[in-house]
Amino acid sequence: MSDPQGHTPPDPLTETSPVTRSLGGGFWRVWTSSGLSNLADGVLKVALPLAALRFTDSPVLVAGVTVALGLPWLLCALPAGALADRMDRRRAMVGANAVRGALVLLLAVGLALDVGSIWLLYAAAFLIGTAETLYDTSAQSILPQMVHRDRLSRANGRLYAVEFTSQQFVGPPLGGALVGASVALAFVTPAALWVAALGVLLLVRGGFRVERTGPPTSVRADIGQGLRFLWSHRLLRSFAVMVGVSNFATSACFAVIVLYAVGPDSPMGLSEPAYGALLTALAAGSLLGSFVAEWCERVLGRALALRLCVPLFALFLLVPGLTPDVWLVGAGFCLGGVGITVWNVITVSLRQRVTPADLMGRVNSVYRLLAWGTMPLGGLAGGLLAEFLGVRAVFLGMGVLMLTLLVPLGRMHEADLTDRPRRRD
Repeated sequence: MSDPQGHTPPDPLTETSPVTRSLGGGFWRVWTSSGLSNLADGVLKVALPLAALRFTDSPVLVAGVTVALGLPWLLCALPAGALADRMDRRRAMVGANAVRGALVLLLAVGLALDVGSIWLLYAAAFLIGTAETLYDTSAQSILPQMVHRDRLSRANGRLYAVEFTSQQFVGPPLGGALVGASVALAFVTPAALWVAALGVLLLVRGGFRVERTGPPTSVRADIGQGLRFLWSHRLLRSFAVMVGVSNFATSACFAVIVLYAVGPDSPMGLSEPAYGALLTALAAGSLLGSFVAEWCERVLGRALALRLCVPLFALFLLVPGLTPDVWLVGAGFCLGGVGITVWNVITVSLRQRVTPADLMGRVNSVYRLLAWGTMPLGGLAGGLLAEFLGVRAVFLGMGVLMLTLLVPLGRMHEADLTDRPRRRD
């Protein structure tokens, strides 16, 4: 690493960026870019299922958009991790945003020319999700190269604050309003946001390719090394499986919630803009969680804080199954948002501390394969359950499934949640 004391800022294409004890200007540029990128995500993730309602009212086909968007995490996460450890991570993020912006712009043109279909939405969602695997893996892996390990919880908290504010607080109502005005406009907007995020990333100084030692290896061998490291690390393996269960349950519910919430014949009877506004309750809780997570970790301890998160996860899934009252559903979403962010800040920061720098991309990708690869499966399960048992059964069943996470967490103690770095095999 370069010496940050009295050193001229490194050339972004040749030097390695120093890790600093302050969050630093490079971090805040990545933070700004993340806010723009996640705002694009927030608009798109509301616009896609609402656009799907223009072509079909089948729960399975509407849920298919969520499946297509999440499927790359099941198919492409491992190669994305290997690439993140081979490439300059900032450049990988720039390239991924460029691809996502171009794809969404092409989709907007297709919809404006009235050549759209549910199958076009599926194809676009899958390709955008594929680029997202590289962007998100690189973004999570670059942080320990920019911020000292003692500041990782604070840095992750700030990133989650802007992520949830933009993706879930601002993005959903903006997406709902844009779809109400013009479906094509709802896709042009995220394209412009991704271009802006790309521009901010180009201002980040420093090189972010991790030095690799030893003889050259194949991508397949690299993937195998990441798999072995995570699977042999009991703590990381346990958290990956638990997050996989959580994301399965959450995706099942969110794949069909638009059918439960939107339209005069739905139980909640919300308009498209009102549906977007409802989702901001989750973002409000997430924003609050991002600022209290570091305090929870320090005062309550990691073990107790994580146990308290699980009932909050379950609550925000169970409430819609028990009542369509928009205020109670919104309150459940808000509490769930607090739990989600506190959990993420603690577990992600812990993973970044215990993983060697040159394995960070691969370990993150394996983790997300287990944790996020269940999302398309959950979306499919949610559509099928809603088709045969009704939408409320999805919320109730998945809320109960979420509570099962208390079993493995009950076996973890504070001493188990150490953040000492572990050597590779």
